[in-house]
Amino acid sequence: MRAFVANDTRVAFVDIQDRAGKALARETGAMFISCDITDIVALQAAIEEVRKKLGPIGILINNAANDDRREIDAVTEEYWDGSQAINLKPQFFAAQAVRPHMKQLGSGAIVNFSSIAWKGGAANMPAYATAKAAIIGLTRALARGFGADNIRVNAIEPGAVMTDRQRELWYKTQESIDAMVQRQVLQRVLLGDEIARTVLFLCADDSQMITKQTFTVDAGLSS
Repeated sequence: MRAFVANDTRVAFVDIQDRAGKALARETGAMFISCDITDIVALQAAIEEVRKKLGPIGILINNAANDDRREIDAVTEEYWDGSQAINLKPQFFAAQAVRPHMKQLGSGAIVNFSSIAWKGGAANMPAYATAKAAIIGLTRALARGFGADNIRVNAIEPGAVMTDRQRELWYKTQESIDAMVQRQVLQRVLLGDEIARTVLFLCADDSQMITKQTFTVDAGLSS
């Protein structure tokens, strides 16, 4: 989001974390709407609110996710449905909701966030891996369905991006971070800025003939 603000883009974002969202809005000047994206009606209402206040949406970044870990035998139906509700379902309905905006503008760009997690087989996160694999299929279907409206749809598969959340939950020591970096061809810590630059490219005129594609940004991580 900061990357788009830095490029003089009018930005709106939704999040369930009200306090953090308001703080980020104050920092960046972006428009914040408190919204639980698993509530599709609320998500659709938030998108309509953005249209009313900022105009039709020309770029959609679907990047909400929850990479919770749970062993296969511990997965319940409720847990499975909840994972798809956050990791997959909102991406489709957000894209569906912004399509009329982009048709009005004459073009648009959608970037869906997948993950490399599904490629190597993630036994401790089967629901998440399934959703992230499905996003690749969703991206291809939307690209085909939206192409006549000059709307481009692509996906990004990030690797082990060391966000604050990842450090708090999964990479709590410098040793664990170093071990992950050693598995990469490019042995530097992968940061969100690298993902942001790829997103900017996929939304810019520089990529105006790129659609239905998936871009892996993982520093050459070995499975």
